[in-house]
Amino acid sequence: MQFTYVNPTKILFGQGQIANIAAQIPTDQKVLVIYGGGSIKKNGVYDQVVTALNAHSWVEFSGVEPNPTKETLDKAVAIVKEQSVDFILAVGGGSVIDGSKYVAAAAHVEGDGWDILTGKHPVTSATPLAAILTLPATGSESNSGAVITKAETHDKLAFMSPFVQPKFAVMDPDVMKTLPEKQLVNGIVDAWVHVCEQYITYQHGAMVQDGYAETLLKNLKQLGEQFADRDNDQWRANLMWTANQALNGLIGAGVPQDWATHMIGHEFTALWGVDHARSLAIVQPSLLRNQLAAKKGKLEQMGINVFGLAASDNLAEETIQHIEAFYHSLGVSTQFDEYQADKGAAVDSVVSQLESHGMSALGENQAIDLKASRQILEAAIA
Repeated sequence: MQFTYVNPTKILFGQGQIANIAAQIPTDQKVLVIYGGGSIKKNGVYDQVVTALNAHSWVEFSGVEPNPTKETLDKAVAIVKEQSVDFILAVGGGSVIDGSKYVAAAAHVEGDGWDILTGKHPVTSATPLAAILTLPATGSESNSGAVITKAETHDKLAFMSPFVQPKFAVMDPDVMKTLPEKQLVNGIVDAWVHVCEQYITYQHGAMVQDGYAETLLKNLKQLGEQFADRDNDQWRANLMWTANQALNGLIGAGVPQDWATHMIGHEFTALWGVDHARSLAIVQPSLLRNQLAAKKGKLEQMGINVFGLAASDNLAEETIQHIEAFYHSLGVSTQFDEYQADKGAAVDSVVSQLESHGMSALGENQAIDLKASRQILEAAIA
């Protein structure tokens, strides 16, 4: 319980809030609007942005892919530099927002922006940015982290900097109405694992962080159970706000955090293009079983307080089984079988990537070495 907590991102939450971006960005600043594959032009979000920026000078960059790549984003970096862009507006989900954070930081780097991800270039400034969230999942709209892929080398790395924390975030649940079912499911799973990474560690006595984490998990469990009846304003608003709270820094303040599931899962995405959330569901149950002795207390606490299970000698394992059942109820697999060659080669590929990225001491206790990662992968890969 030693921490400094601040979240400076201004949240504009609710229906019709996109119109209010006009008052958030000074009209003398040139804006770069960054978005993805063009779905915002089909669901009306793009038109709302155009109307809101009527008094601004602005340009746009599209084509940011899921799991955004350096190769694509560097084209946007060039626009910021060449056209003297003053402000970046990310319109999309976590990938677009993460990508925009890279663009904002890399635009202030003379050399290769990838140096930010490898730690060669510390971020000391960035172009100001904000976000219009279209897919609730990552919490990127109000945190300082980003994950970027280098397609050329299949590297997927993260960076954090207060300089890329969004100045404001627009969260209008109406934008979720046209999202594909798979993306909504991914959002629930992603937010669920974000909470777990900050909660399923070891007993520490931080009542607020634990209690709030359990509330968020119960929210997501209920939203998953109500998935068939998801077409209503209340369901959408609750998922959007819960996913935001899962990774805005609050439940992780002053408590141990894990993130090994993410580090291992990132390699599935980099190697085989697995959806981020689905890579987490593949890795997490096997990781929890591998680390059962260290996580037993918190798993038992989760079983009682989130799933309503009774105390028993086997409670920690029962909790893992309920986590798996939750994923399966959403149609999400907890085993991976979409690799080429054989299982041994697939395991070796991930271990090799982890080693090359220095991921040889993961988890809240730094106890997940490459041997433990191999054991986890042996269980997670079908």
